Amino acid sequence: MKDKFIIWTNYIDAQKSKREGRKISKNDAIASPTLGEIQSAAEKLGLRPVIEKEKAYPREWWGSKGRILIEKGKQKNKALKEIAREIRRMRK
Repeated sequence: MKDKFIIWTNYIDAQKSKREGRKISKNDAIASPTLGEIQSAAEKLGLRPVIEKEKAYPREWWGSKGRILIEKGKQKNKALKEIAREIRRMRK
């Protein structure tokens, strides 16, 4: 797994605070992203996503939302912003 980044939905969720796990600014983030949206956006960006639905975000261990693994290649924050931007485009 050293060649992949982990992406949790909280990382790009505008409704989450930094303390709750958001990694990008609220302006760049989107409201309530789903695993499916993140997967579709990552595929469009050529990041080869792998979904792990049974995983639970450690800070919210009681709710199993799942996570996505993407290939390393660019900085994680840059990839998160691009995924959020692509989801915003897909929602329009």
